[in-house]
Amino acid sequence: MDTHRLRVLVELHRRGTMRAVAEATGYGTSTVSMHLATLEREVGAILLERTGRTVRFTPAGRRLVEHAEGILAAIDAAHAALGPDGPPSGVLRVAAYTSALSGFVLPVVRPLATSHPDLRVELQEREPPEVAALLADDEIDLGFVYDYNLVPHLAEVEAARYICSTPMLLAVPAGPVPTRLADLAGEPWVVNSRSEDDTALAERCCALAGFAPRVTHRADSLDLVLDIVAAGLGVALVPDFLAPRAEVTLTAIPGVDARRRMYAITRPGRQAWPAAALLTRLVTEYSRSNP
Repeated sequence: MDTHRLRVLVELHRRGTMRAVAEATGYGTSTVSMHLATLEREVGAILLERTGRTVRFTPAGRRLVEHAEGILAAIDAAHAALGPDGPPSGVLRVAAYTSALSGFVLPVVRPLATSHPDLRVELQEREPPEVAALLADDEIDLGFVYDYNLVPHLAEVEAARYICSTPMLLAVPAGPVPTRLADLAGEPWVVNSRSEDDTALAERCCALAGFAPRVTHRADSLDLVLDIVAAGLGVALVPDFLAPRAEVTLTAIPGVDARRRMYAITRPGRQAWPAAALLTRLVTEYSRSNP
């Protein structure tokens, strides 16, 4: 089977329409259709059911997609294995959330211009769900994402590598420090506007204290989160590297050990690409020497 045809099949499964596959691959829609028809003849099975302008995968088609994803991942791994000891070069497309970019990625990318002049790193600021979508669309090569120990979903991901963890703190307006999380029942909460994991963390922590948080405000910027807390408009959970403010009290979450865990993720089979492996190693080393 031609790997180009397998890739077209996988892209159709991911994107849903022939037009979307054509836009992603650069083929015309007629070429996409021809590849799929040829693939059906090669495997001797009907892979798609056409209903009007849409297509639906048959059981045989779904089984072949599962095999094709593994085959394509193995091919990517084989390409990486051809030169694992060679110098990283070319373009490395990276996406990460704001604090990972500024705190861990930028400090190690700067010296690469001197140590690896043939490597060019392109950076994007994205929240974890956006990073995962970009990887699925093959628009980036490496992503840095996070989950929480109380809202876990990355530890078992095949192409995820653990980097470090950061304790989470409770941010409240300056004044008496709450001794119980339940003391904040009924208070307005601030959560992330671009990632549902932060909402889930607040809900999990509050559930352990016997109440549900009243989520009132959403903000992507941690500085803005603290601005809202400083204005007396709410409370929030934030990572412990934030600089203190006179108007905000940062304290351990009463009775709860919550941590944000940072991971590097790639498409399956690409963990060993020299450029991705290099940056992952450098970020890991930097994060552990600069906690």
